[in-house]
Amino acid sequence: MSGAALGIEIVVVFFLALFLLHRYADFRKQQRMVLFGTLLAWYLCFLIVFILPLDISTTIYKQCKIDHEEHPAVLPVTPLLSNQTAGNSTMATATKSVLKVCYKPWSYIPDGIMPVFWRVVYWTSQCLTWLLLPFMQSYARSGGFSITGKIKTALIENAIYYGTYLLIFGSLLIYVAVHPQWHLSWYELQTIGITAANTWGLFLLVLLLGYGLVEIPRSYWNASRRGHLLIKTYFKAAKLMTEKADAQENLEDVMEEVRKVQESIKYNHPLRKYIDTVLRKCPVDYQEKMGRNMDDYEDFDDKQNTYPSEKSLVKLHKQVIYAVQRHNRTRVQWLILLQQAMHLEDVAKNETSSAHQFVRSFPSTEPTSWLSRYFYTPTVEWYWECLLRHWFYRLLAVVLSLFSVAVVWSECTFFSTRPVLSLFAVFIQLAERDYNYLYIEMACFITIFFLCTCVYSTVFRIRVFNYYYLASHHQTDAYSLQFSGMLFCRLTPPLCLNFLGLIHMDSAISHQLKEQTAYTSIMGSMRVLSFIANGFYIYYPMLILLLCIATYFSLGTRCLNLLGFQQFVGDNEMTSDLIDEGKELIRREKRKLQRIEDGENRRREWKERYGNTREDTARNRIRNEAAEMTETNYSDTVPNTRQAKYSRTGRGTERDSIELLQDAEPLDFNAETLSDDPLEAGSTREDHTKERRSLNLCECST
Repeated sequence: MSGAALGIEIVVVFFLALFLLHRYADFRKQQRMVLFGTLLAWYLCFLIVFILPLDISTTIYKQCKIDHEEHPAVLPVTPLLSNQTAGNSTMATATKSVLKVCYKPWSYIPDGIMPVFWRVVYWTSQCLTWLLLPFMQSYARSGGFSITGKIKTALIENAIYYGTYLLIFGSLLIYVAVHPQWHLSWYELQTIGITAANTWGLFLLVLLLGYGLVEIPRSYWNASRRGHLLIKTYFKAAKLMTEKADAQENLEDVMEEVRKVQESIKYNHPLRKYIDTVLRKCPVDYQEKMGRNMDDYEDFDDKQNTYPSEKSLVKLHKQVIYAVQRHNRTRVQWLILLQQAMHLEDVAKNETSSAHQFVRSFPSTEPTSWLSRYFYTPTVEWYWECLLRHWFYRLLAVVLSLFSVAVVWSECTFFSTRPVLSLFAVFIQLAERDYNYLYIEMACFITIFFLCTCVYSTVFRIRVFNYYYLASHHQTDAYSLQFSGMLFCRLTPPLCLNFLGLIHMDSAISHQLKEQTAYTSIMGSMRVLSFIANGFYIYYPMLILLLCIATYFSLGTRCLNLLGFQQFVGDNEMTSDLIDEGKELIRREKRKLQRIEDGENRRREWKERYGNTREDTARNRIRNEAAEMTETNYSDTVPNTRQAKYSRTGRGTERDSIELLQDAEPLDFNAETLSDDPLEAGSTREDHTKERRSLNLCECST
């Protein structure tokens, strides 16, 4: 099994990162460079999280070997019989301690592999977050029409960004050169750079972790309160409808500018190829409208008209990409939120059902899977949605709350090594005595996974206006994807160092002469900057306690609400108004869906009723024609033939009338169909006119 666990986890983590990227990004529309950069950043960060427990178990095994080499075990001499009775318990304890040997863990990684592995992973992630991803972010957001133009725009936008780095680094070099008593080698300069990056990451890590430690358990507890969850969904619906209307208005304004530009630039203008590129990014319905209004037979005249410059077209191209992305995102999010609201309303209705069968208001249009057909039946769904899910979420919230309390306590006390106050350090040291490597790896993995969940979920939840927003169902833009990759690469290394400090395996914090992990060895000795190792790294994480208290009382949400940003605050008048507005929006959408479903049902019943009549009539016609053909073969008289001829004509007329009856659809009038929208009312009048014409034709034919 030597190295097999490492290889398995490398493959599994890759598919995990690929699955997560597929959930948020659109593989068909996103640029390959954006997808590759984001996937590589997420993959490297997940690798650090999953491989670190293997590094810890291997380090504990190496420490055990070092202890046995320094203090070799000597087998005890068998005592006399008289002394055996007196010291039985002492002999058993001594024999047990002496005969204990170091067992190699099942996931042991040979020497020399982990340092190289960590060095490649760490420096690749740092190059991504500080150099490549900012450049790729500007490149993907650029509205240039050529690769050269996009690269030029990205370099200009990042000039200040990279110039700040060079200024800080140059200032540090000058400061070191001026002080001759500082003789820093390349290794020490490298350690200073790593420490600076980890310090910046730890500063942001504590802020995100303090929010996630409280918000994740509370979100599961609120999910168990169906009434609360439904009210919050109404609130989200009102906010999302406002954003959706704003996105639609923004798209129409941008499309109007595109229409004016494409009408001014004709087919033989040198900038026409750029207009065609912009048009291909527009929605299909707008492309058709603009295509119908084109007069490509007209030539352009430089003396009569003023044409936009290439720079203005680049800006317009960038606006089109942003407007279309935002419009599609809000539309998909509205459909998803509508399904969630209707599902929660169905759960509230089914709770009082005595049949224990989950009934939906609107059946799903998607085909039923074999899992739902045989296992997740309506009865199982009722027990899960109406009975078990409520208690499962509450139990999970309690477990996560206890885990959060343990993390906060350990963050505030991990600097104390005698006595050991950090709970995670106590658990690992107890398992280390028995060399239970499987328990050590599982405990480390669960703890790191919980810390990463608290931090990463906050990254996925935060929203910086409309510039950074991770939206599921393939609706995340390129800028947000790469920004998340940058955050992951900056947060993961200090998070792992913080965890090693929690379990007292970082000598810079615990001040113990023990075998260091391979991950700590590539970070260098923090003693080069003692004020950071002995000050900032120890006392700054205590700020998590204050952040958790602020998050528990929703101080940040209340401050944003006072500043005018609409937030879900239970005792606020604006929140109540938005809840009522969202409830009415959901009702309106449900009425639309109900009208569509009723119309389809009536059409289906109409076709079934007159479809059977048509089949019976056709069957009788074939039978009569066969009989008439037989009579024609055995009769030579002209009147019989003439009679048969006229009888077929009459039946053909009857058949035509029945076909007209089948093609005509029933009147679909309902008091709820009245609309204030003139376009919708006009289309309704046209449909009713067509139906009346079809009925008149039916009456004339009959």
